[in-house]
Amino acid sequence: MNLKFTKMHGAGNDFVVLDGVRQKIELSPEQLRLLADRHFGVGCDQILLVEKARRTDADFRYRIFNADGGEVEQCGNGARCFVRFVYDQKLTHKREIVVETMGGLIRPRLEDDGRVTVDMGAPIFDAALIPFDGDSGAVSVPLDVANETLQISVLSMGNPHAVQVVEDVERAPVAKLGPLIEHHPRFPKRVNAGFMQIMDRRHIRLRVYERGAGETLSCGTGACAAAVAGIRRRLLDSPVSVATRGGLLTIAWGGDGAPVLLTGPAITVFEGEINL
Repeated sequence: MNLKFTKMHGAGNDFVVLDGVRQKIELSPEQLRLLADRHFGVGCDQILLVEKARRTDADFRYRIFNADGGEVEQCGNGARCFVRFVYDQKLTHKREIVVETMGGLIRPRLEDDGRVTVDMGAPIFDAALIPFDGDSGAVSVPLDVANETLQISVLSMGNPHAVQVVEDVERAPVAKLGPLIEHHPRFPKRVNAGFMQIMDRRHIRLRVYERGAGETLSCGTGACAAAVAGIRRRLLDSPVSVATRGGLLTIAWGGDGAPVLLTGPAITVFEGEINL
């Protein structure tokens, strides 16, 4: 099976993007893991599948598979690459589209400066919807991990996030605590673990241990979750500049009920074909 693909990245968070509009694509978890493998496949954090929309109010359907082969609800950096891909591939002439995801509708828009802004929808704080075994709507909650109690903010950006504030993000124990938080029993569908260092009221540094992918150079929904958590805790003001290891993202949020706007780069690296 020969499969054409496009390699893209958004602030270092890299993707294999597949056109499921002009061809029918059905891949097994084993084939997805092979595509994502950096030694034996193409290599990526996530695989993005572009499909025809099933809803009448959407232009496309967007499916996301982590490097472990599991399908997930949302990916902000991927959403920016998604609109760049469908526009460059001439699947649409629109610079702003409506995209159907497992986590709801999103609205990515190509900006004149080449960056992409995505309306990620309003954040979710209801514990049952995140899902999280804890109080709904709490600004921060204690979480017992590795014989210590962390203070975390829990929310969903279409996918679950647990954000903690650290003194020095470079020295934060991401490799140790990330998988323990991801698989914590209070998160029945696992969780993305964010480690946020506040530089000032409009600038943060961020590392994210992503569910099913490990630490990535950047996480778009993680950046949204961190900015929202900081604003709710009265530590940050919108818009927030988020420095990740892969680049800069900008997050704007107007408060409860308002959508989160994510702006950042979307870069095509190369196109190719792989025999699966």
